[in-house]
Amino acid sequence: MKDLTENVNAPIEADTISDQEYYVLKLYVIGQTRNSRNAIHNLQKICEEHLYGRYSIEVIDLNEYPHLAKEEQILAVPTLIKKLPASVGQIIGDFSNTERVLVGLDLRPLK
Repeated sequence: MKDLTENVNAPIEADTISDQEYYVLKLYVIGQTRNSRNAIHNLQKICEEHLYGRYSIEVIDLNEYPHLAKEEQILAVPTLIKKLPASVGQIIGDFSNTERVLVGLDLRPLK
């Protein structure tokens, strides 16, 4: 899996992040399954629509880093964990329900 932090952030105006929170997201998957690919695609779409320019996504393949499943208490995949701002929980699934992702991780869309 690749780290998506390099290519998910679009250009933004200089003062946008200063008055908005920046989101650091970790997405845990296992391999290149259809469910993993759907989760990555859906999460990128949600972030572009609701957190434009103020997020990073790190995709972690638990096949490559199995010890992280225990450390992060991952019981099912794909699992999304919000590291910043303060973590409020995990979302499991393919993230096809945008509202569930926004509510579940307390993401606030840009105004």
